[in-house]
Amino acid sequence: MRPDVRAIATSARRPTAPARTVTSAVDSATIRPVMSEASPDQSPPSVLPPPMIGDAHLPIAMGHGEKHGTSSRRLWWALPMLTVSWLVLLTVIVAGATTIERWETAPGSVDAVSPRLGFGTGAGEVTRYPSDNSVRFVTAYGSQLTALEGFVGWVDDDIVVETKIERFGERSPVEQRRLGFQAMVGAKQIAEYVALKRLGYEVALNYGSVVVEQVICDDDPTPDSACKVLNPGDVIESLAGTPTPTLDVLVKAMEGRRVGDVVELVVNTLNSNPTETRRTEKVRLIASPDDPKRTIIGIVPADTRTVDVPFEVDISTDSIGGPSAGLAFTLALLDDLTPGNLMGTAEVAATGTIAEDGVVGAIGALRQKAVAVEQNGADVFLVPKSQTAEEIASARAAVGSSLTIIPVGTLDEALAALKKYGGGSLPAS
Repeated sequence: MRPDVRAIATSARRPTAPARTVTSAVDSATIRPVMSEASPDQSPPSVLPPPMIGDAHLPIAMGHGEKHGTSSRRLWWALPMLTVSWLVLLTVIVAGATTIERWETAPGSVDAVSPRLGFGTGAGEVTRYPSDNSVRFVTAYGSQLTALEGFVGWVDDDIVVETKIERFGERSPVEQRRLGFQAMVGAKQIAEYVALKRLGYEVALNYGSVVVEQVICDDDPTPDSACKVLNPGDVIESLAGTPTPTLDVLVKAMEGRRVGDVVELVVNTLNSNPTETRRTEKVRLIASPDDPKRTIIGIVPADTRTVDVPFEVDISTDSIGGPSAGLAFTLALLDDLTPGNLMGTAEVAATGTIAEDGVVGAIGALRQKAVAVEQNGADVFLVPKSQTAEEIASARAAVGSSLTIIPVGTLDEALAALKKYGGGSLPAS
């Protein structure tokens, strides 16, 4: 082991002069060395020779030399570290600018519904009772990801990263977006119908065209299965020679048909020139995945129903798509059009589709929506009872005890749940 060598300097001094500090050579790089100044009445300092081991003089590390050596050593490791830092920064920049074929499902926005409500022609007969704690509707984000966002999503339990097929199936992103907007229009229409009918207004529900929202394939689809010959956005105009202007007519035309039957469909493309895009397709009927005894074409129809109401109702949703805000819209209309406060003392958010009979239907991205609601500061989150037990458990695990999640199956169940928080009652219709 190398001995601890110290450079010792002494100088001639007056007897009364204070003692000089002895400085270690190994510290001389960071502690300024003690120097003795020769005054006019002093002789130059004498310096002792360095200590010896055997016949060899040990070198004395001088301050400037030590500083230079330390700087060199620091530069030796600083340059690689600087290079690595720049490479990491460059990688992050490139990853943040490079899109990949992955899409996210992430916690989205949470907004009060009441400020988005408007009433047009005939609204002079309507009195509004807006509350300070309007029910909120919630969304989930679903944009295409960059490489950096994809990495973040893969390590975040509250974000789902999906491939294009997992996200859109056979549809294109444009088709999915269009169908999402159409579903939102339907959700608002049905919410108006349910709320105004509940309040005693004269309303009517009208069925629209039969529009294919998505196709269904069985385990071994044949070339003439619906999932092979039909596309999202197709409009079914007739079945086996019977015109099918609306979904209820199509349902009647399917009565008595069996799995394996081949029917001829006249199909058009939504929002196109009928004479240019109309075509005929032969489709083999299949069994419903939910009920093997029920025969279906192999499509999920879009909700194209419209309503007749005594005054215009507008629910502003900007560029948001999907049907999952139906329950929230219904509750908001009921709250705004009646005295009192249906939400009571709670800060309430709600999600779920709404059917014309008041049944609340399941939605997607429940966990992500629960996280968004919890981050928004709500106390209560009404969710569809028809969600799976695993989905509800996952949502509760994500938010803990800071948010009360209440599954409801109908509008009446939602209103009953709100009464426990001081929510008011609806007037008798």
